[in-house]
This record gives sequence, structure tokens and C-alpha cells, in this order.
Amino acid sequence: MEYFSFMSKLEDKLYTVKYTPDTVSHLYPVQEQCRLCKSKICTVICPAGVYEWDGTKLLVNFENCLECGACRISCEKCSLGWEYPKGTKGVTFKQG
Repeated sequence: MEYFSFMSKLEDKLYTVKYTPDTVSHLYPVQEQCRLCKSKICTVICPAGVYEWDGTKLLVNFENCLECGACRISCEKCSLGWEYPKGTKGVTFKQG
């Protein structure tokens, strides 16, 4: 039950972020390397819950990405291709 409580809180917080999702992912995991990863740290460290491990492959919910880069920096296999979304897509950051 606590998991669902956490997820609802995460979804409430993500709802306050202004972003325009792209139709194509800007995150490119190398699935062969992801299967070799023991920690699956990206599923834990991402503040937006972008990554999920389904037992056979890494699922990427790129639409939730906050573009912080924590996943790329923490990846022990260096198997995550990451770039900013194209054009005006992605998170809209504001000053102040």
C-alpha cells in the first residue's frame, strides 16, 4: 500500500511541472548492458520515476523526465544514452 501512496504523491508533484513531451524518447538505454547491471540504480535514483525494470528489460517513461541527468551520471554500466529533447519539447524552466 505504501508504494501506491508514494506514486500518487509523485504524480501530484509531476503534475505541477510544465513540460511538453516529445513523441520520441530522448533516453536510449542499451538493453544488453542494462540486463548485466546488478543495482538497477536508475530505477531508484530518478526523481520522476522514469525507469522501471520489468524483469527482462528496462522500461522508459520518457514523458516524465525532468532532464536532471541523474540517471546518466549514476549508471554503473554507462549504458544510458541521454540528450535534451528536441526543439521546444521537454521541461519549461523558469527563473525565480
